[in-house]
Order: sequence, then structure tokens, then C-alpha cells
Amino acid sequence: MLVLGFIEFVAGLYDDEWTGEERKLDIVCFLAPKLLLPPVFAFFSLKILPYLIPNLANTLSWVPFWGGFFLIAVADDLTQYWYHRLHHQVPFLWRFHRTHHSAPYMGVAMLNRQNFIYTIFFSQIYLTATLVYLGLGLPALFVAVLKSIIIIGAHSSVAWDKLFYKYRLLQPIAWVLERVISTPATHHAHHADTSGDGIGHFKGNFGNMFFLWDVFFGTALITRKFPKSYGIRSYKQEEWYAQFLWPIFKSKKEGSALAEGVRAIPISQKQEVSSTNTNIYEPVQS
Repeated sequence: MLVLGFIEFVAGLYDDEWTGEERKLDIVCFLAPKLLLPPVFAFFSLKILPYLIPNLANTLSWVPFWGGFFLIAVADDLTQYWYHRLHHQVPFLWRFHRTHHSAPYMGVAMLNRQNFIYTIFFSQIYLTATLVYLGLGLPALFVAVLKSIIIIGAHSSVAWDKLFYKYRLLQPIAWVLERVISTPATHHAHHADTSGDGIGHFKGNFGNMFFLWDVFFGTALITRKFPKSYGIRSYKQEEWYAQFLWPIFKSKKEGSALAEGVRAIPISQKQEVSSTNTNIYEPVQS
């Protein structure tokens, strides 16, 4: 993250986009989970699990490393795929996740940009903690490292996958990679501010570590192209605290989906194709 972030800063990615509320939100979303979530996970792992399943500690410690690696990887990433997908498809849930899509840029600075309530209810985190309690700690550590590398690479503005598209000799490798893991091209498409150009695909490409879930469930779009712009076109640059802790704090920006008395409704397929001026849900007065 630090290496890619340094490259992005030197390249000037954040010169114009990373200002005001954007900078505050990205910094808070980077620091807060690291300070606030560990006590929650520690309490769950050390107090709740021994109380709920006291006789099952380390019962899976006999599982070979690669078996545990496969079990954790599938359990962690498949649950996150559906968690992520539901937050795009259910209007109420969308506003917990829209913080991650409000950034008008792609880069490691916005990697952890999430509503805190969205983050704390990550189902796969508790599932993985449970599997660690059952004896799969070492495989879980390796999955965490691998997943972090893939996700950081997919969010970064450093498009490492272009190398594989450029040279014919590497294209068979690219064909496999882009169907197995999230790459910059496929994940950048998910963060596009429109789907009307045939490249953006914010209603699909939900995979985090594994892109194969999108291939399997029919939500994949692979173009090997990158969107021209990112974010939400109706974005009002809401206050960082509203984006971080909605609905505890509401936005004061008029017309914001996070403001008091505003609800989100799905836009129709016709609206999306014809106007292509918004991302997923329009705010309307309730």
C-alpha cells in the first residue's frame, strides 16, 4: 500500500481530486478501523466464541495447511461477494456502501473508504475469526496477506494488468488472471460513474479477492478497458462524518442521499442507459 501510494502521489493522482472532505474521509476511514475494530474482534474471538462453542477450540487443527487455506479463502471471499452485492441491490443497504463509491478517483487512499457500520458488520470477518478459533489460524494469516495484495492492486491507479494485455505472449495468462482474481481493469469498471459506455459496470464485478464469483454468478464484465471517470455523478461531497457514520449523522447538503428526509430508490434500466448520469440510486424526497 505504501509503495503504490507513493507512486500515485508522485504521479500527481491526488493533486486535484484529494481535497477537503475527500482527504478527511479517506484518512478517518484508514485510521478508525485500525483503532476501533480490534477490540470488537478480540472480544468476539476471546469471549463470545469460547462461550458459544466452548468445546470446539482447535478442532480443525488437523486440517492440512492447503485445505485450511482453501476453506478460509472460499468462506471469506464468497460471503463478502454476497455482502457486497446485496449492498448494491438493496436501496437501504446501498447508502452504507456508497461511501466507498463516492470517491471521484481510484487509488490506495480510498481503499478503506467505507461507512463504519458497513465495515463492522462484515460477516466474513466473524466467520474467519471463528475458523481461526477452530484451529485454522496459519491459513487465515496467509489468506489475509494474499487478499490484501490483490485488493490493493485492484484499487490502485497503477494498472499492472495492462502489461499482460499489451504483449501477445502474456495474453493467455491475462485471460486466466482476469477470470480468477480482481484486476485493476475489472474493479475500476465497478467504480465507474456510468455504465452507458460499455466499460463501467457498477452493477457487477463485485468480487474482492476472487473474480471467479462474478464469472460463476453471471455478474462479470471483462473489457480490458478503463473508465474515464469514477464515483457518483450526483455526489454532493457530503461531510466526512455523514459518510463515515450515516445514519447516526446526516448530511446537511441539499439533495444528498444521506440528508435528513431523503430515501434512495433504484433507477430504472431505461434511465440508466439513456441518461447515464447517476450511479445506482437516485436520492428523492420521502
